[in-house]
Amino acid sequence: MIIKIRGGSQLTNKEIQMQRMWQYFVDATVEIIDQKGIVNVTIREIATKAGYNSATIYNYFQEVSHLIFFAALKYLNKFIEELPERMEQGDNSLDKYLLSWESFCKHSFEEPDIYYAIFLADLGEKPEELLKYYYSVYQSDLFGEVTEDIKTFISEYNFSTRSRNALDKSVQEGILSKEEAAAINERTVLIWQGMLVTVLNNRRHLNAEEATNKTMQHIAEIVNNYRLAK
Repeated sequence: MIIKIRGGSQLTNKEIQMQRMWQYFVDATVEIIDQKGIVNVTIREIATKAGYNSATIYNYFQEVSHLIFFAALKYLNKFIEELPERMEQGDNSLDKYLLSWESFCKHSFEEPDIYYAIFLADLGEKPEELLKYYYSVYQSDLFGEVTEDIKTFISEYNFSTRSRNALDKSVQEGILSKEEAAAINERTVLIWQGMLVTVLNNRRHLNAEEATNKTMQHIAEIVNNYRLAK
């Protein structure tokens, strides 16, 4: 038996069963995160929730961080749903870049554990392959009706590249040079990473709104300095 899936590709019975098992474990991980928090996710907890033994999980996943990564991606939906409307408010590509960062900061600082697991945690040698497989299973849940620009922004694993993609139009429109875009990208990513770790480790007592405002002050200052230089 062969069943068609998205994009016209096909799955055999064995592949369908593997995909189904894969989804059981990811969905079980999501439930544990909802109920107990991401720090309390263990292989034993996942196995119990899914109704299988721990050894079975290792037939599908190399380590628990991979399951946490896949489960955490489902929490991106709130950001993804908000992003198109927020970016439409920008007058040009650089404004849209700032608006996308503002939305991203807000959601990431509201759920720092989740965003750390997706963007900063060590996932081994080839995390891009993990992400590619996840999107092949869940892409309709994640993407819905969004533009290709936003889909590229979302689906690029490497965070630095993901951020840079949002600046490419500013280069194409002559607002920034390639060198300026690269400098803005590097500085903004480092600022966000520093604030996320600060929030996550309770180094400063900032709520999500305060962390977003402080981060965006720095990012906007960097971007506007390049605008003023024109």
